[in-house]
Amino acid sequence: MYKFKSRVTGDLIMLEPNGRQILKILGKDDASMAKGILLPEHMLPAIAALEATVAQDEAAQKQRAQEALDKGQPLPRAEGISLRLRAVPFIAMLKRCQQADEEIVWGV
Repeated sequence: MYKFKSRVTGDLIMLEPNGRQILKILGKDDASMAKGILLPEHMLPAIAALEATVAQDEAAQKQRAQEALDKGQPLPRAEGISLRLRAVPFIAMLKRCQQADEEIVWGV
């Protein structure tokens, strides 16, 4: 389980696979996933990375749906909760912390 903390927002808790996915998108390696800090100057690139990955994920889902329609197959079912729904609270936390010039920490 990951608990992301800041001084300007409430704690954001994610299950381990989801927190790991978010941190990988942000470019964190396995060594920095257990605990770390995200400084305000790194938050705008983090927001951009998350938003770009969400857009790519949604484009891939649309492409799979279009391919199924083209082949006359039923639309593929969504697998669990989308990346967008997982990322939105973290993006909101990043935006608030960036505006307040406060870091986000986890694992401490």
